[in-house]
Amino acid sequence: MAPQTRWFDPGRHADRRPFLLARNRIVAAIRHWFAERDFIEVDCAALAVSPGNEAHLHAFSTELILPDGSTERRYLHTSPEFAAKKLLAAGETRIFNLGHVWRNRERTLTHSPEFTMLEWYRAREDYETIIADTLDLVQLAARTTGTRQFRWRGREANPFAGAEWLTVNDAFKAHAGVDLLATLKANGTADAQALAAVSPVAFGKDESWSDIFSRILSEKVEPQLGNGRITVLYEYPAVEAALARTTARDPRVAERFELYACGVELANGFGELTDAQEQRRRFVAEMDVKEQVYGERYPIDEELLEALAMMPPASGVALGLDRLVMLASGATRIEQVLWTPVA
Repeated sequence: MAPQTRWFDPGRHADRRPFLLARNRIVAAIRHWFAERDFIEVDCAALAVSPGNEAHLHAFSTELILPDGSTERRYLHTSPEFAAKKLLAAGETRIFNLGHVWRNRERTLTHSPEFTMLEWYRAREDYETIIADTLDLVQLAARTTGTRQFRWRGREANPFAGAEWLTVNDAFKAHAGVDLLATLKANGTADAQALAAVSPVAFGKDESWSDIFSRILSEKVEPQLGNGRITVLYEYPAVEAALARTTARDPRVAERFELYACGVELANGFGELTDAQEQRRRFVAEMDVKEQVYGERYPIDEELLEALAMMPPASGVALGLDRLVMLASGATRIEQVLWTPVA
């Protein structure tokens, strides 16, 4: 068997180079877009006390060696979110960070352990504005590469067609035959037995409401999103939105959205939760799940909770730059749009 060709083989690099140059053009256009709207680019440190407190996010850890030889645990961040929120508390109002993040246990055609995230925040602006930003940037990427149609594994989406807006509950009704809100109590608490009784997919006997929700979402709902046009999936159940504030009209759902094209998730955004006490409660609950499932938990960033008490109302979103470049350039896997793929 012939040895595998490395990414730095001149022939293979020549095949990848058009995608990489498209990436550079998109990055330049994005920076110009933000500059025109008075955003400031920030550069958030990658080493963090806590990499994030979501149960199913997995981080890379390392040791910080102090001058006296003692050590402290640090993590490569899974998102610049915690640092960005501290900057909002400090007084910044429109910021974006374009940089690398790290997530373990993730390597597929659309996942890399190290990838580039575009994350931005607007203080004192609602999350509908952030959604509009996201749709605009998707179109900007398409215009920059001259593509009129995104294509991915036999699916197509016109980035310039009017987006489909679906609440999570409506999406579950339409594509899985499940009234999700009927499985949530008035205060937002999830009823695992109620969801298990109507689930159209198989699940294990010890799986939680969130486990069953995730299975239905990935098997029945997500494949139907972003086909023909972009889909904005919004109003996630509050139990699936640990960093988002609940909506004013219904405490069962939160101001969280995701953007899909060709069944590929491109962005995940929130109307940001600024109640430090509630945020702590949610983080502890997430880490309890993580410890039960994976046998580990990450520390809570106490500075973040201090910052939340000072932070103004805000909205923010994280967009996977590499995935957007893939769709805009016609690449078929994420390594084609990474200048130096992870070994």
